[in-house]
Amino acid sequence: METAMELLEMLGQAAVQLVAQPFYYIAVLFIILQYTRQIRMERQMFAVKLHNWPSLVLKAMLAGLLIGLAVSAAGAFVGVTLTGESVIWLWAVAAVLMLARIRYLCFAYSAGVITLLQWLLGWTPLSERTDWIGSVAASLAGIDAAGLLVLVALLHLAEAVLVRWQGDRLATPLFLEGKRGKLVGGYMLQGFWPVPLLMLVPTAGSGASTAALPWTPLFGAEWSQGWSFVALPMIIGFTEMTRSLLPREKAKYAAKGLLLYSICLAGAAILAWWQPMLLPLAAIASLLLHEAIIWRSRSVEAAQSPLYVHDSRGLRILGIVPGTPAAAMGLVTGEVLHKVNGMHVRTKEDLYEALVHNSAFCKLEVLNLEGELKFAQRARFAGEHHQLGVILAPDEQANYYAASGPASLLELLRSSRTANRRDAQL
Repeated sequence: METAMELLEMLGQAAVQLVAQPFYYIAVLFIILQYTRQIRMERQMFAVKLHNWPSLVLKAMLAGLLIGLAVSAAGAFVGVTLTGESVIWLWAVAAVLMLARIRYLCFAYSAGVITLLQWLLGWTPLSERTDWIGSVAASLAGIDAAGLLVLVALLHLAEAVLVRWQGDRLATPLFLEGKRGKLVGGYMLQGFWPVPLLMLVPTAGSGASTAALPWTPLFGAEWSQGWSFVALPMIIGFTEMTRSLLPREKAKYAAKGLLLYSICLAGAAILAWWQPMLLPLAAIASLLLHEAIIWRSRSVEAAQSPLYVHDSRGLRILGIVPGTPAAAMGLVTGEVLHKVNGMHVRTKEDLYEALVHNSAFCKLEVLNLEGELKFAQRARFAGEHHQLGVILAPDEQANYYAASGPASLLELLRSSRTANRRDAQL
């Protein structure tokens, strides 16, 4: 009972630390910026928003909280030895890296760079200096690099779970520039989650508890000297593009890659914990394996034919606007509108004429994802979406296509453009 009360007291103190730190709020602000940009792009390309950014942010915060509890519990048994200075180093290095590429916000890069810097520092006398440079060097030298890499592995395992669970629901349709300037449909799967962690760490001195833990963590220092909890506000996220797969298939593929990465990195970090001379190799693995995931995803996409294009069978459905007749009739992304009110449809003009042919009712013949014919019908009412709420794959009349995402943090803050106008390229 005494240990349980100590745990609750320490958890409460760490929770107060978490609220007092700015990093969690910075993570939420970054997520708001990303999702509001996504919704501006939806409005510009489709004249309608498909998502609601406050809802996306609240769901991300809730999911991040649940994942944070799970990772914190796992960390308590693993024994990751980190401090508040580790958090500052992670976020500081991530901020510098984001000046080059936003995707470097991923802590796999920060942890890898910190570990390599620590290794290089060991070959210099900087930590022996008595000025501020020596203080910075001593702070860097005191980081548990192996524990940091284990934490990154746990976070990517959590990310794999979130991508598999929520990835397809976070997808937004896009018009993309394909080969020779022809537009094709595609999807951007983008998700970010602020993850508050309360990590159990061995420590001594004031504020530490000396009560015996009811379990022995796998790694870490001498736990009998004392322990406490440290607040670690983190952020995890992913961005994937696909023009050849359904969103749920792409999310499943991405989750598998993240799972494999987390397993490999955890193995490398554990080996480095046993043999510190392997730390540089574990750091390089953190960096290169993450790049390998991205490279493989892009290579697979480049080798496949685009899915979201029209063909001789009819009009390809790129997306469905929520709350519209198309959603009520059960139409889904990737299906093909074959006939509308008995008329073959091959262009948007054909669809418009077929709907005007019977303005009070619509009967659809649709080829489902297996290529089989299915039927859907519904009465039509005034004020409903002019295309039943169907977002079609682009044709030559499309005015906009997705602009390249901001490469750096400065571009994200400075640029408001989310789509390119086609006639500006002609």
